[in-house]
Amino acid sequence: MPARPYRETSFWFDALATSGRDDLAPRTHAPGDLDADVCIVGAGLTGLWTAYYLTEQDPSLRIVVLERDIAGYGASGRNGGWCSALFPRETSSLVKAYGVDAARRMRRAMVETVDEVGRVVAAEGIDCDFAKGGTIAYATSEVQRRAARDEVDAHTAFGVDAYEYWDLADRAHPPAAIAASFTPDCARIQPAALVRGLAETVERRGVRIFEQTAATAWGRGVVVAQTPDGPVRVRAGSVLLTVEAYGSRLPGIGRRILPLYSLMIATEPLDDGFWDAAGIAHGQTFTDYRHLLVYGQRTADNRFAFGGRGARYHWGSAIRDEYDRVDGVFAHLRSTLLDLFPDAAEAAVTHTWGGPLGVPRDWHASVGFDPSSRVGSAGGYVGDGVGTTNLAGRTLAALVTGADSDLTALPWVGHESPAWEPEPLRFAGANLGLLGMAAADAEERATGRPSLAARLLAPLTGH
Repeated sequence: MPARPYRETSFWFDALATSGRDDLAPRTHAPGDLDADVCIVGAGLTGLWTAYYLTEQDPSLRIVVLERDIAGYGASGRNGGWCSALFPRETSSLVKAYGVDAARRMRRAMVETVDEVGRVVAAEGIDCDFAKGGTIAYATSEVQRRAARDEVDAHTAFGVDAYEYWDLADRAHPPAAIAASFTPDCARIQPAALVRGLAETVERRGVRIFEQTAATAWGRGVVVAQTPDGPVRVRAGSVLLTVEAYGSRLPGIGRRILPLYSLMIATEPLDDGFWDAAGIAHGQTFTDYRHLLVYGQRTADNRFAFGGRGARYHWGSAIRDEYDRVDGVFAHLRSTLLDLFPDAAEAAVTHTWGGPLGVPRDWHASVGFDPSSRVGSAGGYVGDGVGTTNLAGRTLAALVTGADSDLTALPWVGHESPAWEPEPLRFAGANLGLLGMAAADAEERATGRPSLAARLLAPLTGH
């Protein structure tokens, strides 16, 4: 396997390397055939959280984690750094599918997960800039103002999430914003620091992580993987697949997941006066009510880290390094950022990066474990994974060990998403959804009314 410039994976990785906190050198690959009680495929947040809670529930377990690259190389080390209570499916959809009680239990579990991540990083000394400042969602038009009011009213009526409506008259705010909603249930983090710190934490607990070890096949009680020295087999009592978007390239998953790219930029640091005028405090994340999603945070060192959708899906669910960077999307992100924060016009963009998210056909994350084959999996977070991976890890650990836990009765447990269509339907549908959301934003700007296009394309976009 060729060496990779891992510090170029994201701003987050580069910050770790530049500061000397982590040289990003790969751990050793699997030295040969192995025996384990649990073999986890994928050293991202889902796999590492699962390993962590397995050691909590049964410290005697022999746990092996296999990783194709290095821990956190996928979405876990590239994302926007929101540890939020967001779930890919909207609450109204959960109510329709499972009923009010089950939907409320799912929402409470997600809200509680934000604090659980904070508890663990504090207890384990994981320095990942965790600061629970909440999320501000700006409205920049009357259509968006109505959307903000509707969202706050819906959450208030449901009675789980804490949401506020802000008219911004007595608050510092971006010039383009006329209103906002706010939820406290989100923490700003440095995601690469979280996933890399979690890897070190589980190793201290006796978990063996083998990097440069790419799983190629698995089944009841065995995982086959390829290393620089050749193939190896891991014989395990339980096998857990936590590969997210990269599962699209693997047997047994394939069309169950679609890799959809999300890209990001980071600016140079801005002074405290800028942030005070913008109304963004440390620990706060932000977005707005457009349909083509954008997301941002004020980093611990006062940069913008800002990302969004817009990069196209690639034929055949292809994943390639060159897809991580699309100049046109980066230019659009910078333009969008300046639409919200024009006073940042002189701030240089210092980093650009991206990577694939795992998208199920119904945009519904899931976790499951078959007690007969003892094969389990979790994923399909559609970009809402920093918090959801923790809940998945706790749930998988309980399913594997048979622990008595309310988490195993949550409605996402055992959910099976349908497969994506074969090509060319998959290519057409995925990219139509992206184009449609951009068109919906343009429609709303032109008409001042909620978009008809957005409603028509809801089945393709998970809304």
